[in-house]
Amino acid sequence: MQITINRKLFFLTFEYSLAVLNLTIMPDSHKESYFVKLLLGFSSIIGSIILIFYANFELNKDSDWYFWAIVSAFLMCGGIYFTLQAFVHKVKSEFSRRQKQREMQRSNTSD
Repeated sequence: MQITINRKLFFLTFEYSLAVLNLTIMPDSHKESYFVKLLLGFSSIIGSIILIFYANFELNKDSDWYFWAIVSAFLMCGGIYFTLQAFVHKVKSEFSRRQKQREMQRSNTSD
């Protein structure tokens, strides 16, 4: 009993599985920056909320609260900025992933 392997089908399947593996496991720069910026954004937003609660409940009413308000506002704006940048990188990552999938489909149909 001899098994014949269709070489073209075998190599196309192998290339497709490598491409899927490359798309799912190998991180690209947009995925890495998405995670880092999302972490920075959420940390900044949480830090600003903690500062607001600290200034509200722990400081005396006559104390200088302007400094804490400025720091909290800076952290809040920075957190929103980093979170929005993370979502932009997520969209870019999805676009590049879809483009790679389309290229793989085109190469598979042309062969």
